[in-house]
Amino acid sequence: MVAFVLVVGRIGRRLTQDGVVLHLLGGWVLRGQFDVIWTPRVWLPVIVGLAGVLLGPPLAARLPWLALLPGSALATAGWAVALATTSGADRLRAPLDVVYEYPHDVPRVGSIGAFLSGFVDSVPADSAEPWTTHVAGHPPGALLAFVLLDRVGLPGLGWAAALCIAGGALAVPAVLVAVRALAGEEPARTAAPFLVLAPVALWVATSADALFAGVAAWGVALLATAAARAPGRSSDVRALGGGLLLGLALFLSFGLTALGLVVLAVVGVHRGRLGWDGVARVLGVGAVGVLVVVAAFAVGGYWWVEGFSAAGDRVRSGPSYADRPLAFFVFSNVAAAALALGPAAVAGLASLRRTRLALLPLAALAGILISDVSGLVRGETERIWLPFYVWVLTACAFLPRSQRRWWLLLSAALAIGIEVVVRTEW
Repeated sequence: MVAFVLVVGRIGRRLTQDGVVLHLLGGWVLRGQFDVIWTPRVWLPVIVGLAGVLLGPPLAARLPWLALLPGSALATAGWAVALATTSGADRLRAPLDVVYEYPHDVPRVGSIGAFLSGFVDSVPADSAEPWTTHVAGHPPGALLAFVLLDRVGLPGLGWAAALCIAGGALAVPAVLVAVRALAGEEPARTAAPFLVLAPVALWVATSADALFAGVAAWGVALLATAAARAPGRSSDVRALGGGLLLGLALFLSFGLTALGLVVLAVVGVHRGRLGWDGVARVLGVGAVGVLVVVAAFAVGGYWWVEGFSAAGDRVRSGPSYADRPLAFFVFSNVAAAALALGPAAVAGLASLRRTRLALLPLAALAGILISDVSGLVRGETERIWLPFYVWVLTACAFLPRSQRRWWLLLSAALAIGIEVVVRTEW
């Protein structure tokens, strides 16, 4: 991992010296320039990280299950906030306070119906009133989430940041629920500290992709628990709920379609118990939930396929796409992913064994690779692939018991190191 990241970084540096504009704000792998900031605030994530390394594994092993789930979410949020505030108290809101982000376009939205029916018209960069970069590159649900937050009486960047952080933090217990349904409680408890302390927390506070991760993760978790139960009304309700959440996820980010591989994994592993008919029932009921959401947006005036085509054209027409060499970013994307996942996840992938749990990180990894070779994603994958990272991190459950605490320490140290050395945009 270290050698690969260093080689890619060296190539990126050489490209920038040759005049290639990578649009990474001066970085060569991650988006952000090198600028070491060492202040007394650094001690907060150091203390939180050490506490997590020392206390996380025994707490994850001993806490009652119903206490572990909210506890893991609170710990994730605390770790993310501790990292972010190393660079200043305003760092929680600042990433959203730019012209490219969703809150910038919230005041433009009037009637929800008019917003949905006219959304695609403002996607092209040369339209009369184009949406800002991130809004145009996503389905309308992403902006709509911040619009609804504002309209329920929680306006401003502080609440927007809280929504993103909460989404990213809540993804962790969702993954634990899915792992338990797939392989039992012990591997879920083993993976919990690694999910909490992974470097991905750097982009939980604060990027909207953390919100996307939380919604999608609970959709997958509900389908996983539906498949783990005997066929019946309870299973159908869970599958329908999971489908509704995954349908919402499709209207938050087009890239989340590749999470369908994770859905197939968490449901398909129960084929021996459910039979093909049972698997088809869970997936079918889930699909109904997805179609309900698609139909609701279509009635409102937005057709997902048309939006996907328009967003793709907007991305390909921009200079940040044309300037970025695909041959470099195919590898740079993966290097950024390795940094976001941390050394424990990489070691966990190398330790996979032929069990049903191994399908979970492998399915997420396959989704990442599909996104990578599509050519549409060129850089910033440290945040863009966050909804996939939480599933790849389940590979940490395969780490040898004697090595787990050391890998956990390395992951926390890498997160602190990135925060201190790189001025990331999010």
